[in-house]
Amino acid sequence: MKRVSNAPAPPLYIDCGPHGRRVAAVVCCHMTKTSHAVGFVENSSDPNDLQAWCERCEEKFVAEGDKTEAFEAFNDRAIVCCDCYSTLKLQHSRKGKAPPGRL
Repeated sequence: MKRVSNAPAPPLYIDCGPHGRRVAAVVCCHMTKTSHAVGFVENSSDPNDLQAWCERCEEKFVAEGDKTEAFEAFNDRAIVCCDCYSTLKLQHSRKGKAPPGRL
């Protein structure tokens, strides 16, 4: 009989220039290309699977109904370390507005 584990997957690591070896995270390119707040929508409740995109990407995802080729091209994801992810979260979260996440 096969056992199914509910344990989260182990984290993936990257070597970040400023921060060294850290847990990897995924964000949309819009967060890495601008300093003004574009929103921060987290799309995973797994602490070892850090993922987020901006409000425009959320709108595109909803319009497409899934992670289609058009969505993936628009999102153009970037891999960052968990420390960079935290910085981007602070920078892009809209103050006073809860993001429309799907957690």
